[in-house]
Amino acid sequence: MAIVVRLDVELAKRKMRLKELSARTGISVPNLSILKTDKARAVRFTSLNAICEALGCQPGDLLEYVADEGADSD
Repeated sequence: MAIVVRLDVELAKRKMRLKELSARTGISVPNLSILKTDKARAVRFTSLNAICEALGCQPGDLLEYVADEGADSD
């Protein structure tokens, strides 16, 4: 199982760049880039809250659960 971060999709919908999101949230561009490229191992709720507020979205718009291929469904 994996949680996929869809920040890139939400940014594209709004034609927004990381630099603008950084200015709106106070989160550094490198940290946002880690999220955008799906390399983050954790996300603080304060960061998630700031991103959702800046983008006008819900956490579920940014995070998606994807089951592993071949995983058993009991």
